[in-house]
Amino acid sequence: MTIQQYITNLNQRYKLGNATEHTFRGDLQTLIESLVPEIRATNEPKRQSCGAPDYILTKKDIPIGFIEAKDIGDKDLAGIKKTGNKEQFDRYKASLNNLFFTDYLDFHLYRDGQLITK
Repeated sequence: MTIQQYITNLNQRYKLGNATEHTFRGDLQTLIESLVPEIRATNEPKRQSCGAPDYILTKKDIPIGFIEAKDIGDKDLAGIKKTGNKEQFDRYKASLNNLFFTDYLDFHLYRDGQLITK
């Protein structure tokens, strides 16, 4: 899958008007595995001690990262609002050393709890 195909798929699903954050998970998994074939993106992996991130990224069966996905247009992708994602994001950043937060369009990469890029 190309990035353009990914965006087209998201747009088509979003336009239906009944999509949730779970609707787009297969598209993100396919995109990751298409762009980086040596990486496996597992949707809904086993719980971690800090909670249940939406994906685990593995390379040769070794966990190398996690993804927490929110719905498209999520207003707290930075995880700063107490009524938003703050508690969950703080927990994940403290426990998972290589972590993406995304709304399927914007991606924030944290390494060892620090924002690396978005």
